[in-house]
Amino acid sequence: MTMTHDAPEKTIDKGATILVVDDISDNLDLLVEILKPYYKIKAANNGQRALHIATSDKPPDLILLDVMMPVMNGLEVCEKLKANEKTRDIPVIFVTAMGDSSDEEKGLALGAVDYITKPIRVPIVLARVKNHLALKETRQQLSRFLDKLACYIPPQVYQAIMQGSLDARLGTRREKLTIFFSDIVGFTALSENLDPEDLSFLLNTYLTEMAKIVLKYGGTLDKFIGDAVLVFFGAPESKGLESDALACIEMAQEMQQTVSRLAEDAIKRGIGRPLTVRMGISTGYCSVGNFGSKERMDYTIIGRHVNLAARLEEAAKPGHVLISKETWSLVNSRVNCIQKEPVNAKGFSEPIDVFQVVGQHGERGEQEQLQIAHPGFKLELDPKEVTGENRVWVVNALREALKSLGKDS
Repeated sequence: MTMTHDAPEKTIDKGATILVVDDISDNLDLLVEILKPYYKIKAANNGQRALHIATSDKPPDLILLDVMMPVMNGLEVCEKLKANEKTRDIPVIFVTAMGDSSDEEKGLALGAVDYITKPIRVPIVLARVKNHLALKETRQQLSRFLDKLACYIPPQVYQAIMQGSLDARLGTRREKLTIFFSDIVGFTALSENLDPEDLSFLLNTYLTEMAKIVLKYGGTLDKFIGDAVLVFFGAPESKGLESDALACIEMAQEMQQTVSRLAEDAIKRGIGRPLTVRMGISTGYCSVGNFGSKERMDYTIIGRHVNLAARLEEAAKPGHVLISKETWSLVNSRVNCIQKEPVNAKGFSEPIDVFQVVGQHGERGEQEQLQIAHPGFKLELDPKEVTGENRVWVVNALREALKSLGKDS
């Protein structure tokens, strides 16, 4: 069978593979003859064979699919293709003698991109195949671009922009958030003593692991500031104040566990200096939204409690997590904390009440030294040192203290 027709323009992708599906051999041969000068062709004379080819290691770039076929018709094939993650993005063009608009609607509703009715006109087939391959390539390029862009934007912000719930315009609002701040202890000294290659490996590995944990717990990763990490919970979406605060603390605890593992890995690489991290968490009202200019804006937070989280981080000992009193009030029924000496923080006129996170309620493990201080009351207790007769004495002393409080009441 010989046919003459105009060749497609050079912009057509001659490397593309087209799968042609039709149970009538004459129709199948005709479409193959039209397309094979410009594309790699695969052919199937039934739906099962078409699905087998489409789900192979080298799936086609586009499928021309007949509707009326025995056993499994084209609509059923299309439905299965779109239900399979591996094949759902392959463009499907129905080619059929059926001209009923309801059939066309069914095909398009299933995810087909176009509909060609018989008798076939060669220029129409070539033009539509070319156009849909070009559209597919454009979508793939856009997807690759968006994947790269997403690396520079917190996932929640990216999703909000894509869904239309967050506009790319300057503007902020007041929200009560839980803010997390951390940095590596002695990072400046560490960076001065490490080769650039080891430093880059250490920092990138650390920040990669921290980012994974932030994503796991639903935090918004605001930014990396050198080795410091700023995260907040409650915007652009919130699960409630208590849930946000608890998720932040659970995130911090998993981060500390991961840091211990990374420190061991660093030692194996010959980086002998211990890797430890301080963390601070605060809860309170902040301004959150797009700051900057129309040309360059940043979705971020500002406010007193952002500064407080940073100050708590600075006051924390290596490996510790300090939280503000407001954060503690939200999670104290779920998280074990030790009240510490109030912190005199830069920028705050009054000492700040702080608590150290020591684990979830119900956890049993080695306890740290207990230090609690209030006006008129101060307690220092190291459970590891309280044994034998000493333990009896401590218990009696605590009972006497409780009796004394009872008399006053």
